[in-house]
Amino acid sequence: MAGWDSVRRTLNGVSRRWLVTGAAGFIGSHLVERLLQWDQEVVGLDNFATGTPDNLEDIRRRVGQSRWARFTLIEGDIVRETDCAKACEDVDYVLHQAALGSVSRSLADPRASHRTNVDGFLNMLVAARDAGVKRFVYASSGAVYGDHPTLPKVEGAEGRPLSPYAATKQINELYADVFSRAYEIRCIGLRYFNVFGPRQNLRGPYASVVPTWVDSLLRGRPCVVNGDGQTSRDFCYVENVVQANLLAALTADERAMNMVYNIAVGQQTTLLELYGMIRDRLVSHKAELHSLQPQFGPFRPGDIRHSLADISKARQLLGFNPTHTVARGLDDAIPWFVRHWTE
Repeated sequence: MAGWDSVRRTLNGVSRRWLVTGAAGFIGSHLVERLLQWDQEVVGLDNFATGTPDNLEDIRRRVGQSRWARFTLIEGDIVRETDCAKACEDVDYVLHQAALGSVSRSLADPRASHRTNVDGFLNMLVAARDAGVKRFVYASSGAVYGDHPTLPKVEGAEGRPLSPYAATKQINELYADVFSRAYEIRCIGLRYFNVFGPRQNLRGPYASVVPTWVDSLLRGRPCVVNGDGQTSRDFCYVENVVQANLLAALTADERAMNMVYNIAVGQQTTLLELYGMIRDRLVSHKAELHSLQPQFGPFRPGDIRHSLADISKARQLLGFNPTHTVARGLDDAIPWFVRHWTE
């Protein structure tokens, strides 16, 4: 039994109390939605710095009013200790997603990234410890591999971080490891690799590549490819990430505790390949896109050249079984982007 089957069997008929930080954000909102669909009690903590009320309203419409009544929102900030303590009261499981993402954002303002991603993370760990939560699952990043040249990326073979953002995630993993040993909190870190899907911001200075290119193409504008287009990533659809979080929270395997895991698909896609996949899926909306070629710009500072995850550890110890390849994820995501796109 693996993947979603394991989660369904564990949650079937049993209600627990969950805290999702960053509940109004991209990944957090998907976690909230899935937990409510399975009749769980969910507390959400968000300061709406990057999340939006629209994401929560979308959840409400999708799950229905009776399930929505199981959700409690705390509008607060993880940099405030009192907000963290309040959010953790009577909680069984913490799914910590709140963060300031983006390599480029961290290069522009490293202090802001540190305050949220490190100080806020420590506040949440302390609050979870004091509340006696059963499990603390947190979002790390494939960025922690830094300049280590080996592919695929394997847990335990990390290089030097190449951005303040990567450094904050590396610090998170260190703190979680210390707390697990010093205070016996069961922590599990998930190293996300280039997550994409519905509810991602379509534009803005720190928007991710998939929604950014969808937005550009729908406007009839060439997409800008950083570098020569051969830079590659292990793009991961958000449904896979939701599965991994719930598996990490619910696993009873003691061998799985206090570890970090790569969460990806194990599929390498170049930027040019990604461009073609997105463009081909948008041709039905704008036929003229068929011949639109990308523009090429400079490589981005702090970016790694290639990224590909070895997910065998997550498969073995968590039962992780990704359901969405890049192609299937784009099939599901692009219609959502099109429906929510505006000039």
